[in-house]
Amino acid sequence: MFLNNYWYVIAWDYEIKQKPFARTVCGEPIVLFRRPDRSLVALEDCCPHRMLPLSQGRVKGELIVCGYHGIELNGKGECVHMPNMDKVPASVRVKAYPVVERHRYVWVWIGDPAAADEARIPDLHWCSDPNWAFDGGTYYVRCDYRLLVDNLMDLTHETFVHPTSIGQEEITQAPIKTTEDDKSVTVTRWMHDIEPPPFWASNLKSNDVCDRWQIGTFTLPANVMIDVGVARAGTGAPEGNRKQGVTGIVVDVMTPESDTTTWYFWGMTRDFEVKDQGLTCRIKDAQSAVFAEDIVVLEAQQANILRRPDRTLRNFNIDAGGVRARRLIDRELAKQSAPVTAA
Repeated sequence: MFLNNYWYVIAWDYEIKQKPFARTVCGEPIVLFRRPDRSLVALEDCCPHRMLPLSQGRVKGELIVCGYHGIELNGKGECVHMPNMDKVPASVRVKAYPVVERHRYVWVWIGDPAAADEARIPDLHWCSDPNWAFDGGTYYVRCDYRLLVDNLMDLTHETFVHPTSIGQEEITQAPIKTTEDDKSVTVTRWMHDIEPPPFWASNLKSNDVCDRWQIGTFTLPANVMIDVGVARAGTGAPEGNRKQGVTGIVVDVMTPESDTTTWYFWGMTRDFEVKDQGLTCRIKDAQSAVFAEDIVVLEAQQANILRRPDRTLRNFNIDAGGVRARRLIDRELAKQSAPVTAA
């Protein structure tokens, strides 16, 4: 069920230090560490000798040392030292993963290493642009990553799951427009002449009626960026002039661990008051609380799905974005599993 030949976020940049760091991506246990020059190494988390996880060992300069018998491997996964062995067989090695640090995240390539193309790392330029402020966190969610995609592509749930922060009745009443191409799905919703909900009133510094927008875009393998914000009503935001408003990009990157567990990397980047670190922290705390409410729903939903294998999810108009995103995933999975035939 996992898409190969894609870049997945495995960690925040600050999480990887000069000691082993373990995480599973798409069912593949991986160990990461930094060399003395701060460059990154990502290897299969399994010693080729007695199969102890390498993450239970230690880092020695540019090498990782197994904590069981002291076997040493380099950044290519090659064994360069084995106790009591003058010559190490070339077959004693582990898989090395392409790994790149970009936009505050560490990305690993799952699939054919020869196909790893850094140009395919998702464009999250706001996260490292000095003209924007960005921070976020990570949640370990016990659900299929596609349930998270469904959740983010249908923000109607905000009215009911987040009524005290970002939810409001107008979300359920506003029309939605869903578009797609062969690489993405976008859901657009505009709400005109409404009172801003508490979160947005605080950032707009006004309770005046406003125009509110939510423009969510899904891209493979499991990324959703949501352009959100409010502007004083009638000041031109729907036509593209947001000068009388505040804009944020909700960054949602889902990395499957297993069929029913997901690493959820979330954050929000904004183009207003970007030097106010206190505001950045307050927004992070508020967003963390909002997503915690989602997790309660998602994990309960997953538990019921497992209890009732004879049932399937039903889809209505509000589910259009999630449905199309799943179709895009399914098409890629079909291509991935198609047999390769000789010319």
